[in-house]
Amino acid sequence: MQDSCGIIDFGSQYTQLIARKLRELGVYSEIFSPTTPLADLKAKSLRAIILSGGPSSVSDPDAPHLPWKIKEISIPVLGICYGMQLMAKELSGTVHQSQKREYGVDKIESKSSVLFPATEIRSVLMSHGDHVEKAPPGFEITATSLNGVPAAMEAPSLKIFGIQFHPEVKHTDRGEEILKNFLKFAGFDFSWKSSHILEELEAQLRRQIKPGAKILCALSGGVDSTVLAVFLNKVFPGQVDCFCVDTGLLRKNEIGNLTQLFKDTFHFPISIVDAADKFLTALKGVTDPEQKRKVIGRVFIEVFTAENKKHSDVKFLAQGTLYPDVIESISAHGGPSAKIKSHHNVGGLPADMPFELVEPFRFLFKDEVRRLGEHLGIPHNFVWRHPFPGPGLGVRILGEITRERLDILREADFRLQEVLREFNWYEKLWQSFCVFLPVRSVGVMGDARTYEETIAVRCVHSDDGMTAHVAALPGEVLERISSRIINEVKGINRVVYDISSKPPATIEWE
Repeated sequence: MQDSCGIIDFGSQYTQLIARKLRELGVYSEIFSPTTPLADLKAKSLRAIILSGGPSSVSDPDAPHLPWKIKEISIPVLGICYGMQLMAKELSGTVHQSQKREYGVDKIESKSSVLFPATEIRSVLMSHGDHVEKAPPGFEITATSLNGVPAAMEAPSLKIFGIQFHPEVKHTDRGEEILKNFLKFAGFDFSWKSSHILEELEAQLRRQIKPGAKILCALSGGVDSTVLAVFLNKVFPGQVDCFCVDTGLLRKNEIGNLTQLFKDTFHFPISIVDAADKFLTALKGVTDPEQKRKVIGRVFIEVFTAENKKHSDVKFLAQGTLYPDVIESISAHGGPSAKIKSHHNVGGLPADMPFELVEPFRFLFKDEVRRLGEHLGIPHNFVWRHPFPGPGLGVRILGEITRERLDILREADFRLQEVLREFNWYEKLWQSFCVFLPVRSVGVMGDARTYEETIAVRCVHSDDGMTAHVAALPGEVLERISSRIINEVKGINRVVYDISSKPPATIEWE
């Protein structure tokens, strides 16, 4: 597309978040590998380039770099974190390892420039071990951290800008303003609309799937796979067979609610495959979270392969994979991102699958999929359900997965959701769930000693799942949650509240 911004992915956990922010500002963007030749970028008629952050040090011998010189691109360039360090090193500045690593929310002082509106102090998210010691010739330092480290540099005459912090995350005060100032400098008119996403996804699907080709759509019961199923049936009516695999790891009443939704609202059938025994047998004795995910992924494909034998003409398997799943599992665009954990529908899938994967949402965030769902007519109360992991309750039980533990967790989680709705907290949260902890402690009930296990409650606020902070639930809500779980769920005598943010923790425990 014309009038777009290119983003070079050096492996940052936030690369797709940059693209999301640009879309919100009305600018179309595409993400490219650092190895993309300059000729390919110029063929895209880009109006600007953003160099992402990344986990590497520019001093490392194998640090990622560009196969072309920054000055050769001849359009405005913004370097973020690693991107700023890379441009400083290439343009004859100096980059040193920091004696004091800057990580987390910190303060910077800026002065009036292209990127900053005035001399002021603002909060930003830092995440770096190296820093620019000396700016390249022709650059002016336009912001510094309270440690005296350069936090931004600009060379408007060269159309090159760098910032050491992350403007794309919510933790940075008015980060969108900084991005918008760069985009204004590049000449964007901010006319792209988020409604274009559906058009782009449909065009992408029609390129991948030929008319008449059969598609298996994997329904988990969550928002993402449901939106995908409805969307695929809209684009390819009569070509989609929707299956929900009952893994035995789903929430209470999940299968019945899903079946009723498709019957009453969308008027096309779904098939339920009861594979609970198969999954639980395969997971017996498995305690490592990475192994759990891989086992679930393997059995998942085995079940779908068996179903495929009933539909020999099916060649595609569609999944509602989202970008946060991808970026935690593997590099989404070839950048050297650090692997956080395998997701069963990303890094956990076997290499020899008999299907071609269809994952149109793999570069979208949850809120964007929810908007698509509303556009497609999916009921509000379903679209705004909290995220549920593909491996289900299997990654919300620490240690071995058993039927007894699953039953306890389902009942506890059901009561958590009821209380949150009772106090009108459910839709204020990004995600809420219970975790089964195989930790026993002493309690007392009816004047008798108990020695039972623990439920951890996790409630967080987030915009996209890439970062999150704990929800400060009122004391009366927490007390009600604890009271209902302990009094009504046999085997639990203690409830604890998880107060960890992401990062450093992930939202899910495994």
